[in-house]
Amino acid sequence: MATPQHFSTLYLSAPDVIALVQRKGTEACLRGIADYIHADFLRWGAFDKSARVASHSRDGVIELMPIADGQTYAFKYVNGHPKNTRWGLPTVMAFGVLADVATGAPLLLSELTLTTALRTAAMSAVAARALARPGARTMALIGNGAQSEFQALAFHTCWASTPCTCSTPTRLRRPSCRPTCKARRACAPWPAPARPRPCVAPTS
Repeated sequence: MATPQHFSTLYLSAPDVIALVQRKGTEACLRGIADYIHADFLRWGAFDKSARVASHSRDGVIELMPIADGQTYAFKYVNGHPKNTRWGLPTVMAFGVLADVATGAPLLLSELTLTTALRTAAMSAVAARALARPGARTMALIGNGAQSEFQALAFHTCWASTPCTCSTPTRLRRPSCRPTCKARRACAPWPAPARPRPCVAPTS
């Protein structure tokens, strides 16, 4: 916690976040994020929850997502602008702030675009572990956008110690996906176990 006498705001740029993920490893980051999400759901009542504030336009949406507990306050700014590819910009960009509740001091200002991609995928894996039928080992990806690769890696990393089969309908697969797939396994199914049961993950 910050004190009235001293505090410093840590700033993480996009290159800083990328370097951190590379140093720690994508799989380790996904597991860690999933563990934190699970732990926070177990203390759901401790949070001061507010609905996200959204500003919609004909070109996209900008959203603020606030959350707080007794010690820290945080918000994330995130956009969704599908036409941004015309200008060479990402369709989704994000940043966030973490502050000390007792003093209001901003402790962290971070670029969160990559973090958002990891968190979204880790959240799917956490939800699937809680909601999928016992014995489910097959995951269907509906859509082949950038998030599908994070989803595939999150399910492979966080689902269970035994491999699962990841399948995407043939007509949705990118012709050049196999050599460029960031998740490495998103388009290469693992050996199918006996009596696979499906888990569906819509992606964008």
